[in-house]
Amino acid sequence: MPSPTQVVALLKAQQIRHVRLYDADRAMLLALANTGIRVTVSVPNDQLLGIGQSNATAANWVARNVLAHIPATNITAIAVGSEVLTTLPNAAPVLVSALKFIHSALVAANLDSQIKVSTPHSSSIILDSFPPSQAFFNRSWEPVMVPLLKFLQSTSSYLMLNVYPYYDYMQSNGVIPLDYALFRPLPPNKEAVDANTLLHYTNVFDAVVDAAFFAMSYLNCTNIPLVVLESGWPSKGDSSEPDATIDNANTYNSNLIRHVLNNTGTPKHPGIAVSTYIYELYNEDLRPGSVSEKNWGLFDENGMPIYILHLTGSGTVLANDTTNQTYCVARDGADPKMLQAALDWACGPGKVDCSPLLQGQPCSEPDNVVAHATYAFDAYYHQMAMGQGTCYFNGVATITTTDPSHGSCKFPGSAGRNNTFINGTSLAPSSNSTSSGCQSQYFYSSGALMSSMIIGILVWSAVLL
Repeated sequence: MPSPTQVVALLKAQQIRHVRLYDADRAMLLALANTGIRVTVSVPNDQLLGIGQSNATAANWVARNVLAHIPATNITAIAVGSEVLTTLPNAAPVLVSALKFIHSALVAANLDSQIKVSTPHSSSIILDSFPPSQAFFNRSWEPVMVPLLKFLQSTSSYLMLNVYPYYDYMQSNGVIPLDYALFRPLPPNKEAVDANTLLHYTNVFDAVVDAAFFAMSYLNCTNIPLVVLESGWPSKGDSSEPDATIDNANTYNSNLIRHVLNNTGTPKHPGIAVSTYIYELYNEDLRPGSVSEKNWGLFDENGMPIYILHLTGSGTVLANDTTNQTYCVARDGADPKMLQAALDWACGPGKVDCSPLLQGQPCSEPDNVVAHATYAFDAYYHQMAMGQGTCYFNGVATITTTDPSHGSCKFPGSAGRNNTFINGTSLAPSSNSTSSGCQSQYFYSSGALMSSMIIGILVWSAVLL
């Protein structure tokens, strides 16, 4: 891992203003001092039982991990545990006590208005999540959820939820379309409609968030904000996870950022942005489990991007927002007849100059519909200034960061930009750097906390690896 100072250098280079740590690593907190970056620290699950059973233990934790760093380090929230109800159910009875004890220590230090306390939940605690209006929390957890929501309400805190459309898509056995999971534009007849509210849903993310709002209202809690503490898409998987690809990860995270920064909100709460941390800053090559578990990061350990986020129309968010380095290509496995129809449209009504595809011209080979459609799609996409929805073609096209140019066939937008990284934010660790024992998650602010985009930097302790 890069050292804490290298991690912070990457955050600053990328103009990331909010970060979530998966613990309260002292070296990371010291490195974040005097940067102004808003920091969410976490109580690891293995410390939860002790804190939940002892006010003194909680006060000691706050003294060591918060008071020792305030105000130089801008700590603004404490996440107590992680997905406790679903991963550590034996600690559930003390979860609310842990939150209250941590909060009491903040009150004693007069920091309770500055630092909010909550706990992240897996979205799997919500049952019957579609239609959202019928969603409710798993009733076996009501003895925890009811006092928890009351605590959040009384302290003006927010519900923390982890939302992973990737897993919803994977577990749906084909019921959820990939485009619906990736925020891709859908024709109106493909949108999901909540029959009870007549609200239209164009993506999984909004549906899950609204399901949480409806589940809270079912317990008579209607004024608690929600922050998504984890969301993302893996960039690599094995044969059992064919949709864990760089292009899909790029599409999901780019569309998520645009969705939040545009203050789109959700159908239930339009115009109210849902602050969201992206999981995660770095790939974790030593993480156990499937290939995809190791590949959720935006950067490798050298600070080089795994892919270039495509953020046209959202303003400059990240220093690696090199929007001219994206291309529109034929989707793998697309129906050849649909590709041919889309190619005909692009070269006809779409007004694309398809002369380079003619026999003897630079892009005539390979002479097949996939190659020719890819050229035509990309030409149209750049002709339309890479506008949203201009790389769709009835679902047979997709955006990629890989330049499809070959030989003398140069695609629009490729000239001089092949495989480059703008702004020089590569942060290779020096050969004698020591491991920080942590792994991060990452965030960009467009305003006040509850109306801004968060890209979280997940920080894991080395012992977990």
